[in-house]
Amino acid sequence: MDPHLDPKQTHHLLNRLKEQIDALPPALSGAAKYVIDNPGDFGLDPIRVSATKAGVSANTLVRLAIHLGFDGFETLRAPFRAALTTSREGGLGLDWLDRLDAKEDTARHGRIARNEVNIVARSLRLMTPARTAEIVGTLTSARRCYVTATRASYALAYYFHYVGRMALPSLDLVPRHMGTAVDELMEITPDDCLIAMTFAPYSSETLQALRLARSKGAKLVLISDSEVIAPGLQPDHLLQVADNALHPFGGYGGAMVVLDCLLTHLVDAGGSKAQDRIRSYEFLREDTGAYWRGGKLPKLPKSERS
Repeated sequence: MDPHLDPKQTHHLLNRLKEQIDALPPALSGAAKYVIDNPGDFGLDPIRVSATKAGVSANTLVRLAIHLGFDGFETLRAPFRAALTTSREGGLGLDWLDRLDAKEDTARHGRIARNEVNIVARSLRLMTPARTAEIVGTLTSARRCYVTATRASYALAYYFHYVGRMALPSLDLVPRHMGTAVDELMEITPDDCLIAMTFAPYSSETLQALRLARSKGAKLVLISDSEVIAPGLQPDHLLQVADNALHPFGGYGGAMVVLDCLLTHLVDAGGSKAQDRIRSYEFLREDTGAYWRGGKLPKLPKSERS
């Protein structure tokens, strides 16, 4: 099924669950009841959270999705999520910011929130469909895609790699441990690409990585706050983001939403293979106990007990 269903489709799905719930196996019936009773939470929560709240395994939610004709949990959740986060939020407008601005005790918070909304909106507006399609084409056609950043920006690179490798296995985070990006890019080739993230003041190490990759003939994808970050350095693709936060440091809200959009495009481009890899990762985490499932809290060493 199409994951971008009209939000009204949620009513149809809920009716189907109500009609079928008595005939479902116990585990699926429990999952179905949770969705019927909590469609809002189901639309917002990730699979492990929904599974915990429903008292079932994540695999059960995947089986419920497949039973309803979807290819996985995310496509089942999508119309519920769209109904809450897309249609509803857009219809609410920004009057809530005006109300914050109108009161002295909340005006500062209102200005901060409005600035963040503007950062996100401008960053997404600069991320045009044509530019995004070109970048996705470069990433999916490369032999290997290196991802690099330093200091605070490294968190963005880590997140992009952690999620993106499930859709695009060729992603490789550098530096991974205690080395430098340049050390780990010595074997980069014209068949590869480098995704770099840097914001003013620009990281010397990231600039060195970009120059090395360029000298080796690799494609460059730059995510930054400016079209010109250093003399003579021209990326093949640029995603410019706004970062004019009201605190003394650059804001990463714009970069984060752009990366999330890019990740969604990569998952879409990966098709069924990407969905299979994502499910495999989730099953592995479930099997290895990666997520806490409630019940007794993990025991602490005696020295850390209060």
